Amino acid sequence: MAHNKRAPHPKRFTRLLCVCLLIVLVVILTFWSYSFFPSILNQRVSSQHIVPAPKVSTTAFQEDELSFVAVNGTKTLLVSAYQEHRTGTKEVCVIAVVLRTEAVAYRCLLQCQNQLHNSEGVSNIHSDHFDFPYGTADIMCPVPSGCKSPSRISVISAAAKSEDTSRFLEVKNQKVKSDSFPYSFTVCLSSMYDFTNVLQLVQSFEMLQFLGVDRVVIYLTRCSRETQNILDYYIKKGLVEVIPWSWSKYLKVSQGFMPFKDPGDLHYYGQIPALNDCVYRYMYQSRYVALHDIDELILPQSVSSWLELLPILEKKYGVDKGYMFENNVFPITKHPPSPQTLPSQTPSWQNVTGVNILAHLYSEPIIAETHYSNFKIIVNPRAVFTPSVHGLLKSQHGCSWVDRNIARMYHTRSARQTNLTPDKLIFDGRLLSYSERLIPAVNTVLRECGLVHKHSTD
Repeated sequence: MAHNKRAPHPKRFTRLLCVCLLIVLVVILTFWSYSFFPSILNQRVSSQHIVPAPKVSTTAFQEDELSFVAVNGTKTLLVSAYQEHRTGTKEVCVIAVVLRTEAVAYRCLLQCQNQLHNSEGVSNIHSDHFDFPYGTADIMCPVPSGCKSPSRISVISAAAKSEDTSRFLEVKNQKVKSDSFPYSFTVCLSSMYDFTNVLQLVQSFEMLQFLGVDRVVIYLTRCSRETQNILDYYIKKGLVEVIPWSWSKYLKVSQGFMPFKDPGDLHYYGQIPALNDCVYRYMYQSRYVALHDIDELILPQSVSSWLELLPILEKKYGVDKGYMFENNVFPITKHPPSPQTLPSQTPSWQNVTGVNILAHLYSEPIIAETHYSNFKIIVNPRAVFTPSVHGLLKSQHGCSWVDRNIARMYHTRSARQTNLTPDKLIFDGRLLSYSERLIPAVNTVLRECGLVHKHSTD
């Protein structure tokens, strides 16, 4: 028996065909809309001539960290940026390191209320570069009239064909302060590198606190594990701020002060840009700033702290000056004459790496060749434009030498006068007036950091 095949119903076939065509049409429209409408949107935005601020890298500048920004097409490296309120022109000071032989015209890009403005940057290379190829520079960027308050800034070569850049610096010092500072005294310690002198580090931190210092800023390249342990202790305590300070990705820094002796691109681990950054960083955070090294202490002779010393200096030499303190070297490589008895030493300190400043109370005599060299300063940072290693290159009211009988600097280090015989050394027991407080304070820190036995009572 034969089976008859039924033909498809014409209406059902038509409906199926319509559904298929509709699906194909939806797919085509979807792809077409994604490709067409963004182009219309872009045309509308560009037709309004709005220049949006570029996306800013969050790693370029953080509260406790500096990340140098290279200016494309040049050898220039940007360090940090600060609003400058003390000149007739509203401008931003960008601290930079530049190749001194390279002539570059700069253009500044300023981010203001989500708009991007630009102005011509003017570079001024500091005179203290010690003949190294690279030097510190200020790139001054005028703030355009349409920019009320620049929040971030970058600098490019004027020859660059595009303003496209993703590396911007935060503009700090937005607000001016003349009183009610968070800190009374800040010490800027530049260029800590391969540091292992743990005992003197702790002694110096404790001495600085006795003197009235409430902030110490360290530009750190690298240090020993024990040193880092000490730094972490004081960071938690609120005394120390550490700024990572490594140039190895960009330049070969010198380990010294003279290119022919310690060759490199930049002077002494980038010490000068660090000092400049520190002065600007704490310009409106600290009443005074001291620029000296960790093995140096500025000690008053008739009073016990800087809080008592500064009113004396301001009355005698004038306010808002840079106060310069005579450098006195206490050599750790010379044996003192035997008649003078040194204080008994703390036994537990003998197992701690570093120099004990209480064991070196004999200074080299001041001689004409070094009398006015290697001094250090305390200054009102708001009166400073350009600091250097020793003194100020540019300031509002200049500097004054402080009488050594009022205050002087104690520099505990290797001998400067290497041919000096022990009988020529001069005893100075000023540090002993602090020893009753210093010894237990140092012991406490060493115990809490695990560097001496917890039950030690020395």
